[in-house]
Amino acid sequence: MLQTVIPQGYAPRLNLYDTQKAIGLLKRLFEDTLGGALHLRRVSAPLFVEASTGLNDDLNGVERAVSFDIPAAGREAQVVHSLAKWKRMALYRYQFSVGEGLYTDMNAIRRDEELDNLHSVYVDQWDWEKVLAPRDRNTGYLADTVRTIVSAMCQTQDTLRSVFPQLTALPPLDGEVSFVTAQELEDLWPGLSPREREDAWVKEHPTTFLMGIGGALKSGRPHDGRAPDYDDWDLNGDILLWNPVLERAFEVSSMGIRVDPAALDRQLTASGCDERRALPFHKMLLEGKLPLTIGGGIGQSRLCMLLLGKAHIGEVQASVWDEQTISACQEAGVILL
Repeated sequence: MLQTVIPQGYAPRLNLYDTQKAIGLLKRLFEDTLGGALHLRRVSAPLFVEASTGLNDDLNGVERAVSFDIPAAGREAQVVHSLAKWKRMALYRYQFSVGEGLYTDMNAIRRDEELDNLHSVYVDQWDWEKVLAPRDRNTGYLADTVRTIVSAMCQTQDTLRSVFPQLTALPPLDGEVSFVTAQELEDLWPGLSPREREDAWVKEHPTTFLMGIGGALKSGRPHDGRAPDYDDWDLNGDILLWNPVLERAFEVSSMGIRVDPAALDRQLTASGCDERRALPFHKMLLEGKLPLTIGGGIGQSRLCMLLLGKAHIGEVQASVWDEQTISACQEAGVILL
C-alpha cells in the first residue's frame, strides 16, 4: 500500500542545486547555534556498537537492528538505532562536568521503518546529551531546554530566509512553545488516535512540546512507545511543529531528562525488561555510577524538510525507496536524491 502522498499543486521552492546548498548551510548554522546555546562540544560517534553492551537503542522494542560479525575482533556488532545510551556513557568516560554536554552527527539504519513522506530506513540526527545537577531533574529545566532548542531553529530559519528569499513564502516558525501532556490530549479526544490528537492540537498550537510519552495512560495504552532505559517517562517529550506543506503535526525531536536509578528500576519492571539489569550499561546506571543527564535527538532531514518546504524526506536525503514511492514522486515532479 502506497504511504507517500504528495500534496496537490506542490512545487519545490528551491531547485536541486539550491536545495543542496541550503541543506549544507542549514546544518552548519543549526549545529553551531545549538552547541553554543546549550554548551555542547562536538564529538565523534560510532556507526555501530557491540551487541552485548546494551548500548544500542531499542526504540519500541520490536525493531530489528542490522547485525554483523567482526571476525578479527571475535565480536557481534549492531548498527545503531540511535545513540541515546552511548552518549551518557561517553559523558562518563570523558568526565564532563555539570552543565557541560556533547553533540554529534548520528547516522543509523532502521530496516523495519515504514516508508512514507517522513520515514526512511536511513536516519540522520543531531544527537546531544548534557550533564545535570540533581536539582535540575524537573519539568522547569526541561521546558527551558525545549525553548532554547526552538529558538535555535527559529534563528536558523531567519538566516536561511535571508539567503534564499524563495523560502519567505513559507510561514515562519512560532517561537512560543505550547506545553501539553499526552494524558491531557487523551482526555480531550479519547476517541482519536494519538496521531489525530497531535494533529488537532498542533494545528491550533503550531509549536508544541508533548510531554509524558512511554508510560500507560488512563486508557491503559501509551501515547507512543519509548524504551525504558533512557528517558524518564515522566520527564520527556517530543517537539512537534505544524508542517504547512503536509498540513499535519511534524515531530522534529524526541528528548527528555534521562532515567535515574529509581526511574530505571521502575520502568524496567513496568515494561517487562528486567533481564537488562545484568547488562553493563544498566548495571552501572542502577549502581549510580553514571551522571544524571538530559538529551535527545533532532532529526536533520526532518528539520531540512520543514525549513526548506519539502513534501518528502527523500528530497533532502539519499536512501532506498519502493517502486510505488518512486513512481508517485516522479509523476508529481518530486526529485528524490
